Amino acid sequence: MNFSAFGEKFTRHSGIARLMEDMGEGLRTPGAVMLGGGNPAQIPAMNDYFVQLLQQMHSEGKLAEALCNYDGPRGKASLLESLSTLLRDQLGWQIGPENIALTNGSQSAFFYLFNLYAGRRADGSKKHVLFPLAPEYLGYADAGLDEDLFVSARPDIEMLPEGQFKYHVDFEHLSVTDDTGLICVSRPTNPTGNVITDEELMKLDVLAQQHDIPLLIDNAYGVPFPGIIFSEARPLWNSNIILCMSLSKLGLPGARCGIIIADESIISAISNMNGIISLAPGSIGPAIANEMIQRGDLLRLSQEVIRPFYLERVKQTIAIIRRYLPEDLCLIHKPEGAIFLWLWFKDLPVSTEVLYQRLKLRGVLMVPGHFFFPGLEHEWPHTHQCMRMNYVPESDVIEKGIMILAEEVERAHREG
Repeated sequence: MNFSAFGEKFTRHSGIARLMEDMGEGLRTPGAVMLGGGNPAQIPAMNDYFVQLLQQMHSEGKLAEALCNYDGPRGKASLLESLSTLLRDQLGWQIGPENIALTNGSQSAFFYLFNLYAGRRADGSKKHVLFPLAPEYLGYADAGLDEDLFVSARPDIEMLPEGQFKYHVDFEHLSVTDDTGLICVSRPTNPTGNVITDEELMKLDVLAQQHDIPLLIDNAYGVPFPGIIFSEARPLWNSNIILCMSLSKLGLPGARCGIIIADESIISAISNMNGIISLAPGSIGPAIANEMIQRGDLLRLSQEVIRPFYLERVKQTIAIIRRYLPEDLCLIHKPEGAIFLWLWFKDLPVSTEVLYQRLKLRGVLMVPGHFFFPGLEHEWPHTHQCMRMNYVPESDVIEKGIMILAEEVERAHREG
């Protein structure tokens, strides 16, 4: 079959495609230990809340209204209004409905934004997206229309007590050039759970403004919602920042609702792209979110239900890991947010791709680290020493997976 250049690029195998295939296959395989995907937890209190909310929306005719009508290309007007009011009142941001657009999931938002600001220009020049702190989300890596769209910077690594470590932006070697079209960082970071400090974020904002380029912040796990963040972090937005949020980690990944907060000119561009590519974003997720805001539940549930659930779960998971994998075999990135742990097998004799394949044969699904470093200039052994695991499953499932992981790590060391 003869595809276009676009077709050839977007039909080749990719890290994100393999991850989603593993997730789908694992969900269909009895006994599989799913520690690889990004599916959020089904928190009983949240599930009960959504069921009751949908029943009430149905009885009031709001569910049928959302299902049976198109919204505009920027998304449901009632949510744009209520969300802008919430952010203005809670955080003091000077925004209105004109500063918000919705997309069919954040993944499509990143596709839009990366290709708006990077790639080939009309004058023949080419811009790139800079990730100032790799590792970064593997879903970014294949989202460019052009090849080699991304450049990543290696981090500084701070060693911490209790077998933990933390990545920091290496500003001394960070290179923002005339070829940089956009700076992008996730906070908290998928895959590591890292939260870049307020100081680091402010420095990145200053750099972006000095070079007259936007700073894109992926806030899918952050504050004010869903609030899966365990360190002190001040939300930041101004007219040069593009902030992406999502309903997925509230517990609604199937709603496919991404949220872009940006300058009005950027929102207008996103609206045009939505209209061409998908006519309009879906309506169910925005209708639910609008009801949550109107009832005062969005921030309350984030603070009182979602954050405590994940904080307790990550503590339990680290305790399980340490029962089977001591510090000399496995270092853990300091868990500051998101729904993943980032494991560093510093002296493992095999790559984590090999470890991934061995685990998969035993029914345990994790994600090898090399997918999370798109655009590194030089080969770095560290990229083949790390793995991402999801800590969402129940503790007995996690323990089963960690037991098998420990056996395979020990086997690799025995074989040398």
